[in-house]
This record gives sequence, C-alpha cells and structure tokens, in this order.
Amino acid sequence: MRKKIVAGNWKMNLSIADGVTLVNTIISTLPSLPQEAHVILCCPFTHLDRVSTSIRETSHAQLHAGAQNCHDKASGAFTGEVSIEMLKEVGVDAVIIGHSERRHYFNEDHDFLKRKTDALVAADMHVLFCCGEPLAVRERNGQNDYVANQLTESLFHLNAQQMKACITIAYEPIWAIGTGVTASTEQAQEMHAHIRSLLSATFGNEVAQEISILYGGSCNAANAAELFACQDVDGGLIGGAALKAESFLPIIEAMC
Repeated sequence: MRKKIVAGNWKMNLSIADGVTLVNTIISTLPSLPQEAHVILCCPFTHLDRVSTSIRETSHAQLHAGAQNCHDKASGAFTGEVSIEMLKEVGVDAVIIGHSERRHYFNEDHDFLKRKTDALVAADMHVLFCCGEPLAVRERNGQNDYVANQLTESLFHLNAQQMKACITIAYEPIWAIGTGVTASTEQAQEMHAHIRSLLSATFGNEVAQEISILYGGSCNAANAAELFACQDVDGGLIGGAALKAESFLPIIEAMC
C-alpha cells in the first residue's frame, strides 16, 4: 500500500519561537492517522533541532522533521551549505530537493540534483523529489515531456529497490505555486498518472504502484479533499497553508 503523505514546506518563514509553537500545536491536535499516513514538517535549517526535538518527545511515530535542501558533499569549503550528516544529527528524516525555487533562483541543474539524490539514498534518507513545468511549457502542451526529462535526468538512474525505499515524487506545477491558482483535479490526476506511467515503464508496475506522488501547487484546506481523492494523488507538498495550524490540520485530515 502506498504511503499517504502531507509535507509542509515552511520555506523562509516563521521565527524559531513561532515554528516551535506551530509544531507543538500540530502535535497536540493531530488527528489519529492511518498506519500508511505520514506528516513531514520541512522547516528552515535554524529551526530543525528544536522542531525535531519536539517531534521526538511525542508518541507520533508518523510525524517527521524534514529539511528544505542539502548539499551533496559530506564536508568541505561550501560556505552557507549544510550536509546530509548534519541534518541526520538533528533528527531529520526527509529532504526536499529539486524545488522549482531552488532550480530557478539558485540554478540547480539536473546533474547537481542527481548527485544530491545519490548522496541522500546512500545515507538512507527519504527524498522528496520535486518536478513540474512553468506556464510557458504548459501553454504549449509540453508538460509531459518536460517532467519526464526532469525525472529521467536526475532520478531514474536509481534501481527499483532504491526507488521504493527512498523516493517520493512531488509534482508542483510552477504556474500554481503561491499564485492562488490550482491545477484542476483533472490536470493533477492527468500528470500524476503520467508520472506513474513513467515509473512503470522504467521500473515495472509493481514498483510504480508503491511510490507516492504528491501534489504541490496551492493546495489548501478548501481543495485538498478533492485533490487527494484522485486515484494517483497520494498527498500534498504544502506551502503557505502549512504556516498556520488552522489551515494545515484540515489538509492532514483530508489525507485521512
């Protein structure tokens, strides 16, 4: 059975105190989750130790601390970067890589993301691998090839066991991130089904049916249930709505 996952991406928001208050509110009000359901809180590096400590002190085994990025090297002269072992040391279970903002603002290319993927898999970390097309590509109906190329160049060199053990894919249509525009359920399902077909063609249908694919484009409390009801949508990578308990908790409930 595929995992159901809701991951909150706080991006560069919230003070440490506000972040700890948020996670403690989530912990105290978290609904009972099915065994296959998981919640990942991906906060800024400065918050991770406090947030992961709060999570470890609870009995919520399905609640995890996640990071928003990492470097592929174990150590070295990489000012401003954070290694995977540093993240593991503070209790991080999962790392977002390939987010459109990292690709666009920081010029992270396919090869760099491939190296990050390999380093995370080698460290037995869970990878939340983002893919998705900009508006211009969607307008010319090139989204399927665009996403296929992202996956092929940075992810599909892994073997089937590595994919099953470590990889969750998050589809984030760039034209729907932070814009208030959400892909229709038909558009979301169509792309998620396309991604699963690519997984099936590369790794076999059994593997494809075990890998979770999340939707990540302006998902909120009002539309989460409809999106999550799609056959190939296994949860969401949530941005702005993850910054407040009152907007994030209904999304978690929609997953259940």
